[in-house]
Amino acid sequence: MNNIQMGYQSISEILISLDADFEAAEAHGVAVGMLSIAIQADADNWLQLILSDYADIPAQYTEPLLDLFEKTRKVLANGLDEFGFDLLLPDDDEPLAEQSEALRAWCLGFLFGVGYLRSQVAWPGEVAEIMQDIVEITKLDTNIENGDDEDANALMELREYLRTAVLTVKDYFPETLPVQSH
Repeated sequence: MNNIQMGYQSISEILISLDADFEAAEAHGVAVGMLSIAIQADADNWLQLILSDYADIPAQYTEPLLDLFEKTRKVLANGLDEFGFDLLLPDDDEPLAEQSEALRAWCLGFLFGVGYLRSQVAWPGEVAEIMQDIVEITKLDTNIENGDDEDANALMELREYLRTAVLTVKDYFPETLPVQSH
């Protein structure tokens, strides 16, 4: 279990206490989407996206969020070890419905983060396929009452696919890609 995974519950509690528009998995998806397009993406822009009153929030809340963003940046910047990167999702012992909803929300956040920095209709080759796959994952039925091992394995496979897909998208964009300003 990596440092990002261990922080899901605390990040979730912070965002809930701040009445954020994004929950933990979705907020992390936004960060990863932004960083996949431009590794130099600004953490303050990310905080402004996920927290409406960012300027008025005490540092005790924003510091763990900024730490999450910077740890994510560091892991993605290294890019050599796909196992160093993970999605911020609930632990495996949480109900499958909660895990699948978080995975779906993470994908929505990723697409939002990518679109925030690069609103491109046509993606090249493999990146286009990945983006379409992620769009399809956002349609995931998260109404899993009593999931079985097959459901758990399918969710794990989607998670693994997304980990490698993120690195593929990130590798497509050069480090110095100009970022659209908003």
